[in-house]
Amino acid sequence: MTVPVPEVSLREHGPAVSVPLGAEIGRALAASGILQSAVPDPERGGHWLLRAGSRVGAVRTPGGPVVRIMPKTPVSRLFFLLGFSLDPARAWRDSREGTVDTGAYDDVVPALAHAVERRIDAALRQGVLQGYREVEESALVVRGRLREAEQIRRRFGRTPPVEIAYDAYTADTAENRILRAAAERLLRLPGVPGPVRRRLAHQRIRLADALPLIRGQELPRWQPSRLNSRYQPALRLAEAVLRGTSPEHRPPEADPLAVDGFLLDMNKLFEDFVTIALREALREHALTARLQDPHHLDTAGLVRMRPDLVVRTGDGRTPVAVVDAKYKVEKADGLLNADLYQALAYATVLGLREGHLVYAAGRQPARFHEVRGTTTGADGRGMRLYQHSLDLSRDPGQILASVRDVAGRLAAAAPHPRS
Repeated sequence: MTVPVPEVSLREHGPAVSVPLGAEIGRALAASGILQSAVPDPERGGHWLLRAGSRVGAVRTPGGPVVRIMPKTPVSRLFFLLGFSLDPARAWRDSREGTVDTGAYDDVVPALAHAVERRIDAALRQGVLQGYREVEESALVVRGRLREAEQIRRRFGRTPPVEIAYDAYTADTAENRILRAAAERLLRLPGVPGPVRRRLAHQRIRLADALPLIRGQELPRWQPSRLNSRYQPALRLAEAVLRGTSPEHRPPEADPLAVDGFLLDMNKLFEDFVTIALREALREHALTARLQDPHHLDTAGLVRMRPDLVVRTGDGRTPVAVVDAKYKVEKADGLLNADLYQALAYATVLGLREGHLVYAAGRQPARFHEVRGTTTGADGRGMRLYQHSLDLSRDPGQILASVRDVAGRLAAAAPHPRS
């Protein structure tokens, strides 16, 4: 008889939940970084207080429960942010194309599994993509070209067999390997619904000619082209599954808790969406943007700072504005002092009259604070620190309209070109 696996449901930045856990599993969870905190419950022996932070998804702990973390943001909106970040050019043309098909699922892992399977199915609808790949092997007949150095090193110049290299037309391509690996990864995740699991297993069979990936190794590289254009939406989402988003993908020594799961860091997801969406919107104003632009606070170059986004003139030379994305809600009075100090430091180092903060939600769409003692220019205006908010509960078109509004405010700070 199969013993059901216990489950723990937490909510992103929600209250702590008291859970019966062994000391070893509790300590491992505390050290894993999956949760915001995991501490022994002082009021209940053998229990631990688990509190989720900004990571959402599900993980299976060895010998322990499945931990599910539900996001505050609706799952369909969460995957819109992810889809836009992965393919901004298509999503910007039509916000509906930027959304990821999550079916009727309102939990992260089922929605992810459904979305990946649907995109793999669309990619393979015209058949499995094949391509040329260099093969090196020992053979009894010469095919392709002779690897002379290997022939001498391994065979001392004797033949047969011969060391050869040739280009094979095969389905064992980087693209198919990535899709197969993503399907296999999802099949091991907790909480994948039965119908989706069966469809994923079918996709894995269709990709059986592609070799499996080795855990801990870099993903194979692929280049966008006309030939693999139908694969590209599936590849981008598959790589999001495989690249560091799942603790299981990391080598064992990199994680104190060996878990199978999928976790999205909402801080990183929101930052990626805001910076990439603003970069796309600023092109309409003939401005460029640099993400994670490195600078130093001090003249000695000892204190590093990396603003999320620095807006520059079209030639990329002159800074115009600086932006930092914050996945949090403004306080009731709208004041988050540490954020304002950070924006002030960025603007000061870059020699700007404006600094901008973009929040995931706020009391007002936009507001600004004028900094005392910074009056410059003929207009007598001081440095301004703007606070913008994006309401993630709104539909994608409205979110992108808000992004355009922020981009317009950034563009207003740019110097007007001389006629």
